[in-house]
Amino acid sequence: MCDAYFFGYGSLVNTLTHGYDPVFRATARNWRRAWRYTPDRSVAYLTAIRAPGHSIDGLIAPVPAEGWATLDLREAAYDRLPAGHEVHHEAQASDIAIYAIDPARLHRPDDDHPVLMSYLDVVLQGYLRVFGEAGAQDFIDTTDGWDAPILDDRSDPVYPRAQSLTRDERIFVRDALRALDCKVLVR
Repeated sequence: MCDAYFFGYGSLVNTLTHGYDPVFRATARNWRRAWRYTPDRSVAYLTAIRAPGHSIDGLIAPVPAEGWATLDLREAAYDRLPAGHEVHHEAQASDIAIYAIDPARLHRPDDDHPVLMSYLDVVLQGYLRVFGEAGAQDFIDTTDGWDAPILDDRSDPVYPRAQSLTRDERIFVRDALRALDCKVLVR
């Protein structure tokens, strides 16, 4: 039996945060990303939202049957949804899941539920390393909710899979947040 795959569109694009291999670039059609929070977590994070006519780039990777419990725990606030018919890729995979939160449970981020800079760093680092600057900019352009406040936790990361960024990656993040006129909260 072939392994099923996940479609990652946020932190799962950063291969430093997981051991699933091999990874393949992929595009999920009829989806967009958005910064949202739920009662399950005190901070905002990315979710995929159905959006006919839109698409998002990401990665797919195989998950052995015994690995789904671990991945589901990592993505605990999300529902695992079948998306093989919506994900286009070069791999030999048809059983593909996307993690998304029930739209009825989503709320817009606010000062009490900000985006963590350490999480945003991981996501943008993944896009920069896999898709380059143009791909990271496309991530920004295909993600809603940039009016969300961002909590600068870099000096003491809250996100459990935080990564160190290179100087160039930090500059990209800084410049992107300035261009978006994001509100950055100091811890």
